[in-house]
Amino acid sequence: MEKEEFIKKYAVERRNTNSSKWDGLESQFGETDLLPLWVADTEFKVPEAARKALVERVEHGAFGYSLVPDSYYEAYFNWQKERYGIELHKDWMRFGTGVVQSLSTLIETLTVPGEAIMVLQPVYYPFMRVIENNNRKLVISELVNHDGHYEMDYEDIQKKMQENNVKLLIFCSPHNPVGRVWSEDELEKLLAICHDEKVRVIADEIHHDLIIGDKKFTSMLSIKDGFYRDNLVMVDAPSKTFNMASLLNSHVVIPNPQIRDLYDEEEARDLVQDLFFHLWNHAGTLQVATSVKAYLFTSVRNRCLNAIRDRKIRDEHNNKLIEAQLFSGTEDVVIDEDVHRRLQEALDALPDKCREIILLKVVEGKKNKEIAEQLNIAETTVKTQVQRAYRMLRERLVPIFLLIEYLQQGF
Repeated sequence: MEKEEFIKKYAVERRNTNSSKWDGLESQFGETDLLPLWVADTEFKVPEAARKALVERVEHGAFGYSLVPDSYYEAYFNWQKERYGIELHKDWMRFGTGVVQSLSTLIETLTVPGEAIMVLQPVYYPFMRVIENNNRKLVISELVNHDGHYEMDYEDIQKKMQENNVKLLIFCSPHNPVGRVWSEDELEKLLAICHDEKVRVIADEIHHDLIIGDKKFTSMLSIKDGFYRDNLVMVDAPSKTFNMASLLNSHVVIPNPQIRDLYDEEEARDLVQDLFFHLWNHAGTLQVATSVKAYLFTSVRNRCLNAIRDRKIRDEHNNKLIEAQLFSGTEDVVIDEDVHRRLQEALDALPDKCREIILLKVVEGKKNKEIAEQLNIAETTVKTQVQRAYRMLRERLVPIFLLIEYLQQGF
């Protein structure tokens, strides 16, 4: 399609449509007569095929929980293979509500609080924010500007990785905001350094479809025929390519099965910790104000569904809703005795040391380092036992998910 034809068909006015980019100018900058270059979306409609699919779904009228159809995987895999020669597999795939949200989960998966994570600046500012918000140490290597052409300083990168014991690199390819489409040689050199220094890599490739001119995009997944895949996680989304950021969908591509297991456990860990803390720490009753109800409903339920997706976990009490009495304001909600029995059984099933550690962590809120010092054991032992406990608790606490179904009825 020629440029003029494309513009005529897809160009759209964004003002007065609650557009953050246009209608948020005054609140953000105090003026409205500005050219907004601060939000990465466009003034074009989504593709015709996408609009048709959305309309069909809306007309169907039901918006319950859905599976990812095989046609979605096929469309995404074909797109990546035909344009960039990237071979993907269904079991590598995980999904998120956005790349930044996925970065947060990956940071929790691949590092522990206090460990160092590197970025190459200048870079998309949420990279720094998500690192610091997760209590990790931010390490910066500056790109070198040669008259507007930015390059990586490999010597500085390796030196700072060694000096700071960096565990993870969050890398942008193509690079936002400097616009570099990194060459295969550049990427291979960077990945080789990360391999030598035992630094994991998250490659944010969300802008790979938006390249001006004849520059060739090469995915990090393809470097050296996939040699570095086990050290790498790739994230992207259709939001930039097709201007559909508000639909909240992103891909997390994890070729390494060990990292996939850790990632799945991290999502499940969050779920178990939330449920365990709110139900166990408040003994027989739970103070449930409106905000707590909303927290349980939106946060716990969503993570619950993500964590057990594709696991086909079932329970003999599937048809029984946990009996509870919900009140407004600051009154109590009485949790069914069956929930507490299952919590106690789940705890009793843990090995003694494992149970002691998980109670210190979840109920008393102690950090791994504090637990290690209190019990006079290695911090790595604490981390291993915590992961073991979460895994065992997750398996035994599946029936509590029914509580979330009950909470849903109250909204």
